[in-house]
Amino acid sequence: MSASIYPTDLSRFAESAHDAPPSRLGVRYDRGGRFLPEAGDTVVCHTRPGSAEETALLAARDRLLAMPEADHFAFTPPESLHVTLFQGVLDTRRDPAFWPDDLALDATIPAATDHLLAKLDGFVPRAPFRFRPVGLSPTGLVVEGATSADVAALADWRDALADLFGYRHPDHETYVFHVTFAYPIAWLPDDRLRAWGNVLAEALADLAAAAPTMTFAPPAFCRFADMCFFEELKVLA
Repeated sequence: MSASIYPTDLSRFAESAHDAPPSRLGVRYDRGGRFLPEAGDTVVCHTRPGSAEETALLAARDRLLAMPEADHFAFTPPESLHVTLFQGVLDTRRDPAFWPDDLALDATIPAATDHLLAKLDGFVPRAPFRFRPVGLSPTGLVVEGATSADVAALADWRDALADLFGYRHPDHETYVFHVTFAYPIAWLPDDRLRAWGNVLAEALADLAAAAPTMTFAPPAFCRFADMCFFEELKVLA
């Protein structure tokens, strides 16, 4: 695997790059940074409480919270930190491309969750994997498999879950693994992009030094009412 770190493209957060507010504003969260009901289910790997990974992630998150424009973002609570391994169904995204092919599009979210959970009976876990940090933006950390074997393991997990659940998102092959810190409420002033870039570069360097490889909790099938808490229903490893 390459040891490169992805450059942070802050242009996508710049005021000058947008003529509309963030797309999820008013759907997932409001202008006050409060998260709105948006139920669904998912397969995630939570951070392990007290781990070096959690400590490093929270330190990076705190540096973003200390920025003058931190109120331009809705920050999720620390207990929600996770890497999504496979996206489940979402109440606000009822589209055949993102929905099990054997489940009605108007099914309730509890019914959809029960439907997917039942399919996990007898599921055989795939190989364990580790991540490495490779990018940091105002909304969170980008990670990828720490080695070529980890990359292959992640792909195997995703393929197995897609086959089991009966759907494969359009970005199945290109999905970018990440740990969400926040969502944008307002875009950043152009004259503040350099300051944010400097802080992000320093925070990423410190995080990569503290946790050059990252092990999270085993994959778990979870349900959620919003982006603040992901309740584990079944651990898959």
